Amino acid sequence: MSNHENAEHTGSLKAYITGFVLSIILTIIPLFLVLNHMLSKVPLMISILLAAVLQFVIQLFFFMHIRDGEGPRYNAAALILGIVFVLTIVIGAIWIMEFNEVVQ
Repeated sequence: MSNHENAEHTGSLKAYITGFVLSIILTIIPLFLVLNHMLSKVPLMISILLAAVLQFVIQLFFFMHIRDGEGPRYNAAALILGIVFVLTIVIGAIWIMEFNEVVQ
């Protein structure tokens, strides 16, 4: 495999930078909303979850190379694993936030 073929398979620097910048933006937006108390609880949770889902999609395409797999089987396995990770983190974070609210 030549260097050019290897670079195409693993992604370009431009793709990594684009994915990184989009991920940072999708992290800053919910942080800004929370720190400035711009939304009430339900719209805030919805916006955080929306940003998380968008960030998940960005991670799949820019960093996990979901489009670059050798076949549909690998793409599906990577997608399922990513969904399990995201659901675990999101549901766990929501559970912790709700539990923390009850304790105080």
